[in-house]
Order: sequence, then C-alpha cells, then structure tokens
Amino acid sequence: MNRPWLLWIPLAVVAFIGGLAVYGLAVPKDEQVHSAMIGRKLPEFALPAATPGVQPLSNTDMADGTPRLLNIFASWCIPCKAEAPQLEALKAAGVEIDAIAIRDRPEDVAAFLTEFGNPFRRIGSDSEMAVQLKLGSSGVPETYVISGDGIILFQHIGDIRAEHVPMLIEKLKAAQ
Repeated sequence: MNRPWLLWIPLAVVAFIGGLAVYGLAVPKDEQVHSAMIGRKLPEFALPAATPGVQPLSNTDMADGTPRLLNIFASWCIPCKAEAPQLEALKAAGVEIDAIAIRDRPEDVAAFLTEFGNPFRRIGSDSEMAVQLKLGSSGVPETYVISGDGIILFQHIGDIRAEHVPMLIEKLKAAQ
C-alpha cells in the first residue's frame, strides 16, 4: 500500500500550528479585565476599623454623593507598598480614597500606615476576605472607581503606577 499523501500530514500540522502562532501575534490583545461588577452597586458590608485610630468602612459610607476610589491592600503586599506614593499623589489631588485591608492584623496595618503614609479616609478590615470575594477581586492591590451613589464604575488590577494617576483622576471626574 503506497500512500504518498500521508507524507503531507506532518507538514499540514506544522503549517496549522504556525498559522495559529502568526494569528496570535498579529491580532491585538484586549488587556482590559472586564469585571462582572462594573455597573453594579457595591455589595452590602460593614467592616470594623482595620487598626485603632481609623474609621471603619461600610458600603453606605461610599454612597454619600462623592465619587471615590476603593483600594484593596494588605500590609504584607509588596506591590501595595510600591503604589503608596501614587495613592498619596491622588490624595494630594483631592481624591477621596477608602480602603479595605485584607487578612491583616491591626498592628501590621498601623506599621504599614506609619511607614508608607495614610491616604485613606476610612479603612475596613476584611480578615476573612469575604468582601474582597464579593467584589470579584482576585488579589491585592486592586482599586475601584466608585460613583457617588455606590456603583462600581471601573476596576484597576495591580498596583497604581505614576502613569495610572491621570487616568484614575479622569475616571473620577467623569463619575461626577
């Protein structure tokens, strides 16, 4: 049995895989994460203060008519430390920022705030990560743009870098 067409099968497989590779390189990627929470109200929660001397946080605190950022962070998170100067810059620009500390001890949150500053208006403690999961957050740090009536408008995954500050300010201005 002579089947010369069988010799073409490996070449066809290689050409198919090569075509997939070229397609993957040529088609632009959508690097924006599309959260299912965008456009929805914040879930109901009432968190205790993350450390003495800060105000606790609830979803109703973020529905007072003022758009703001909600930052999810942890004292043990290295990128959270790296974004601290950008959060201070946002605060200096007049941005209100609330925060949720994830799986943190009060003394660790206090040490973090002493070392890196406190740009936050309120900080709730989410020791069980229940609110973080309700928000659809996959890790720390993450930052949400919240409208004045408590609607999630935008989700920024990862640390805020200097180039992200103007974009976040614009999103907050658009929320007014």
